Amino acid sequence: MSEARINRISNEKGDGGPSLSGITTFSGLNYFVPPKGTTAERPSDCPPGSIRFNTDSAHLEYFDGLQWLEFEATNNELGIANNAAGTSGGLGHRGVFGGGLNPAQINVIEYVTISTTGNSIDFGDLLNTNHQLSACSSSTRGIFGGGNTTPTNSNVIQYITISSTGDTQDFGDLTIARGGLGSCASSTRGLFLGSADPSTNIIDYITIASTGDAKDFGDTTITSRYGSSCASSTRAVHCIGATPSTVNTIDFITISTTGNAADFGDLISGRTQTVSVSNSTRGILAVGGGNNLIDYVTIASTGNAQDFGDLTVIVQFPAGSCSSTRGVFGGGASPTLQNVIQYITILSTGNSIDFGDLLVPKYANAGLSNGHGGL
Repeated sequence: MSEARINRISNEKGDGGPSLSGITTFSGLNYFVPPKGTTAERPSDCPPGSIRFNTDSAHLEYFDGLQWLEFEATNNELGIANNAAGTSGGLGHRGVFGGGLNPAQINVIEYVTISTTGNSIDFGDLLNTNHQLSACSSSTRGIFGGGNTTPTNSNVIQYITISSTGDTQDFGDLTIARGGLGSCASSTRGLFLGSADPSTNIIDYITIASTGDAKDFGDTTITSRYGSSCASSTRAVHCIGATPSTVNTIDFITISTTGNAADFGDLISGRTQTVSVSNSTRGILAVGGGNNLIDYVTIASTGNAQDFGDLTVIVQFPAGSCSSTRGVFGGGASPTLQNVIQYITILSTGNSIDFGDLLVPKYANAGLSNGHGGL
């Protein structure tokens, strides 16, 4: 025999509607469908612990009394079953690093499991040798775009399936061939911002789950050269880098729209040849540039960056990947080539810690993950 007890019927504002409240327990053998809506439709007058499905990010989220946060998800199928001693395998979010200079161009792709520490493991190869390329990703697919294939720049976009290993496949083309660009993504859309060669303020976008050529999104506020980008599920934050003179400008855009970037604030100091990582709320900006400074911002707000800490190994042109808790930086030059991987805890502040080593020393490579703040 089944039983249903309903104390009252109301909507979330308490002024009528079909929603049920006052239920203390709920059970079922199959599934239940929570309330849903876009990011813009998030209510702000609900009690802490409220749950909804965000149709923009395709994630469950909950209200903590101040803000909506996504439920953290992990992929227990990643890693390798039997790891060699000292390698970063196992379960959890995966960070992938591709391309770079060693000192000649290379096409190597390698990966780490971000929640562990240890040396990287071979993943596969890019379509061609490449450096100064950029990368972004969804929770399943990694995208590498642009770069320099010497003697020419590349407009090639290529992709991998992050949970597997293997070589990249052709995705499409950027609107123009270029290297030294920034990139970031939401769960559905990837962005490529600026360029060192040719110097430009172009922003391109792609739909990650499909294949095809990039489309014009808009422009950064000023020419972006050797910049870097990170994102929440709704907003991208971009460090301009250089114009070609070094600047401290930070831009932002709303990922689901198209249009020009707006001013976010300033870095503590200008720098270029950088990398950025993020979780859903905090962006870690401008690691690199020949110094050891790490800055951070709150992505949902605007304003100047604050001091986070320092790199333990000073590098320029490193690559970055991240989970919701940890940022990982691989390679770089100081000016000698480095194979060091170092990491930080995103929601704290402090200096980086040694993680392990890349397969070979390199710089001007690109990083991505299936656990970054845009997902």
